[in-house]
Parts: sequence; structure tokens; C-alpha cells
Amino acid sequence: MLWGFRGQSYVMPNDEAELDRLDLTHQKLRILLDNKLLLCPVENPKRVLDIGTGTGIWAIEYGDEHPDTEIIGTDLSPTQPSWVPPNVKFEVDDCEEPWTFPEKFDVVHCRYLAAAIQDWPRLVAQAFRFTRPGGWAEFQDYDLVYYSEDGTLGDEWIDGNGVMAVPIWKWMTTLLQAARDFGCDPCPGPKLEGWMKEAGFADVRAQKYKLPIGPWPKDEFLKTIGAWNLVQIEDGLEGFTLRLFTQTLGWKAEDVQVLLAEVRKDLRSSKVHAMFDL
Repeated sequence: MLWGFRGQSYVMPNDEAELDRLDLTHQKLRILLDNKLLLCPVENPKRVLDIGTGTGIWAIEYGDEHPDTEIIGTDLSPTQPSWVPPNVKFEVDDCEEPWTFPEKFDVVHCRYLAAAIQDWPRLVAQAFRFTRPGGWAEFQDYDLVYYSEDGTLGDEWIDGNGVMAVPIWKWMTTLLQAARDFGCDPCPGPKLEGWMKEAGFADVRAQKYKLPIGPWPKDEFLKTIGAWNLVQIEDGLEGFTLRLFTQTLGWKAEDVQVLLAEVRKDLRSSKVHAMFDL
């Protein structure tokens, strides 16, 4: 099943496995961000908008922690639970369509919509228009280019026949190009600061976090993050890949599965120190 609303679609599924992966990713980010749901210095917001709320877990937890705050979560698909805090509500909506909220928000929150948005500058501009003066917008998103800092992963890994010798590199570069061909940016993270400034936001602050893939780091905190990150990537591997490779690039499904089997070996290998950035 694919996400869909008003004829729009999203490359990821919205089955139970994907919803579980989204909740797992939420927990990973809570660990990464010192258990904080927001980093912006907002105090006692009255109205909060959560764009692309997914399972609604962020909105629900923020609502629990701030019972006097009204939280609206929007998404293409109604996959959120029906039992939620009384100050939280969900709406099926496409954030790339014109926003029609009757009031502005103290906080607009948006996270991990990499490869899901076709026009990021327009989305950020809408967030600006619907953030009240003195309010905050917070975007947390990825640069999904995998890399290593010790030479264990990179485009130099090509054998004598011109074939990429590390399957994870071949998969990652092909996947990102397929997302671009689909019309969505898979690496919005580094561009968000510029888009926010262009939209009119002031006091824009950018912070980058490294996300290792697997428990290979020596640092215990990064080892924990890497272990969580590996699980969510493996859980989503087919969801990330199948539609883009078969429908956008024309691969046969059996060829995709062969590649993914090799990618899983690389992901689990302690010899490949891959990471990407938030």
C-alpha cells in the first residue's frame, strides 16, 4: 500500500511494518536529541503544527508533555491512533497544497520528509506564512548520502571491471538518483537553512548530527545511535527500494532482492563504517 491523497503519492508504504519503523526512528531521535521533542527555545506554545505527522507519535508525546497546547498533526494517510490526548487532533492533508488553517501557529514542526517533498522552498515558505510573529519553525531532516570518515565507503570502491565493489554504495547512489527522478529531493537537510532564510525566517540556527549505521563506533553514545539506526534501515530496506527501483528505474523485482541481500551484508559488516547526517 502507498500513501495517497488527492492523487498525490509517496514512495514509501504505509503498512504496519513501516509504521513500526517510523516509531522506532522517533525513539532513535529522542535518544540523539537528549530526549527533547523540540530544540527551538519556545516556551508554552498555544498552537503547534506537526507536518507529515506519520504515526502521530511526536504529536501525541508533545501533547502529553504540554496539556495546555493545541497540537494539529497532518499527513497524507490517516494512520494515526484514535485514542489521543484531548489537545491533539489529526487531519488528512497534503502539505504541498495551499494551507488553509484559520490561525497561525506558535511552532511549525517538520521532520524526516526526505524523498517525500517535491517543492521544499514552497513548503518552507508556507511554514513561514503560518508561523506567528515571534514563533518558531523547526525542520529536522536528512542528507541521505552515505559516507565514511575512514575510507571504508566511497565512490573509489570500484573494481577492475568498473563495477562498484561495495553493494551499499551502488544501492545508495542508485536510490538517491531514483528519488530525484521521481521528483523528490532525498537530501534536503543541508539546504534547509538557506530555504528558511529565503522564506523570511530570522535567527535561523542550523545543527548537524552524525548518524552512524551499525554499532561499530567506539564511542558508546554513537554506538547506541548506530544500533538503532541499523535496525530502522534494515526494517525499511525493501520499502525504501522496491517502488523506486522497479517503477522508476525499471529493475526486475528479483534483481532488487539480489542487491538488497548484498546490501544487508554491508550494513551488518563491522568493516564498513557508513554514516549519514541529520
